[in-house]
Amino acid sequence: MKIRFIYFNSPFWRAEVGRIALYIGGVKFEDVRIERDEFIKARETGSLKDGTKLPFRQMPILDVDGKSISQTGAIARYCGKIGGLYPLDAPVNAALIDQVIDMASDITTLLTPSMREIDMDRKKEMREEIVKTSLPRLLGFLEELLSESPGLWFVGDTITIADLAIWRQMGHLTSEIIDHIPSNLLKPFPRLREVCHQVEIHPKVVEWVQQTYPDNYPIGNPR
Repeated sequence: MKIRFIYFNSPFWRAEVGRIALYIGGVKFEDVRIERDEFIKARETGSLKDGTKLPFRQMPILDVDGKSISQTGAIARYCGKIGGLYPLDAPVNAALIDQVIDMASDITTLLTPSMREIDMDRKKEMREEIVKTSLPRLLGFLEELLSESPGLWFVGDTITIADLAIWRQMGHLTSEIIDHIPSNLLKPFPRLREVCHQVEIHPKVVEWVQQTYPDNYPIGNPR
């Protein structure tokens, strides 16, 4: 089986959840990083330069033996299954993991309008409003899930793709890469901070970060 994981040269959570799941599981894959110009052209043609199909004109793409798989959730689950970070015989636990992945997508969607806003003053207003209202509300839901979990992780007693997704997303949000999102965003959420910390110190995650992240890249997730 030949696996190619295709995304930009960026540690955004939508890609990292699948990449790291494969890496933790010891699954060999080609980590393909493309330039944005190629993606812009592919949105028009439906294919990358090498012929890889983009079913929905979106990234990331997972290519398995020449078959393109799109959408964050589908890719994360596939990588989680073959990497051992997603249950094959526990459908309830699988659904509990899925809901966390979907919440991560909801949080990204919440921020999308401000990402597209070109008026800097309006962008600042939008981000500040989100930080005061919607974002803490969604983070509170994740904190509740962790508070109800009998162990450290979101689901079960070992790390899953749910933990990877939230770790990288929270890292992105608290790294000050996004203007007007404070680095102390997670201060009111101790369980959320702790699960992010535990992912960050996982030996295979540490290896991955050292091997693939740019020097001095702001990881975020302040404790």
